[in-house]
Amino acid sequence: MKKYFAEFFGTFWLVFGGCGSAVLAAGIPELGIGYAGVSLAFGLTVLTMAYAVGHISGGHFNPAVSVGLMVGGRFDKKDLFPYIAAQVVGAIAAGAVLFAIASGIPTFDASAGFASNGYGEHSPHGYGLVSALLIEIVLTAFFLFIIMGATDKRAPAGFAPIAIGLCLTLIHLISIPVTNTSVNPARSTGVALFQGGWAIGQLWLFWIAPIVGGVIGALCYRFVADEK
Repeated sequence: MKKYFAEFFGTFWLVFGGCGSAVLAAGIPELGIGYAGVSLAFGLTVLTMAYAVGHISGGHFNPAVSVGLMVGGRFDKKDLFPYIAAQVVGAIAAGAVLFAIASGIPTFDASAGFASNGYGEHSPHGYGLVSALLIEIVLTAFFLFIIMGATDKRAPAGFAPIAIGLCLTLIHLISIPVTNTSVNPARSTGVALFQGGWAIGQLWLFWIAPIVGGVIGALCYRFVADEK
């Protein structure tokens, strides 16, 4: 059970740190951390937890990563659903704690967004469904490609969390304006449930696109890295 708890805590930290930076620290006039700060926060959550518990669970913290690694031959399918369950529960727990903290000021309104992912009128800059679908697939594919490359037995040992954390930072720098950046169905679910409206209605895209992207990225890496 320890690896499932590791996934729970890792995903909790990712959602609390990443979405928490967006909800609590990004929008303060003149002092807020902005898109760049939120991007770095997401990258740091993965980097720190990958070092903390990666040796216990593999440090997935993301259903799309678990599915991709399974397709890539790096993860046993018998653990897939327990991992996804632990990740989603961890994300929801983080959303609940963040909601409780953010509710400490009278102006807080979760229905305004609560760091949820969206497209169309709920995209930060109005990008439509096709744009959201494409960017989530492409970025998750490259995320899996880099994860598999950085953790390959032929790669330099000990540096994988740095590469993966920086990759997630770059992903957010690219795509926050489009979808608020998911590439992680658990992250999307953990805050959508507390937004309570449109975010739940659009949640399907942020499950389907990252998982499709994860599978594509894993297959591409297997093709490139095949030593035969």
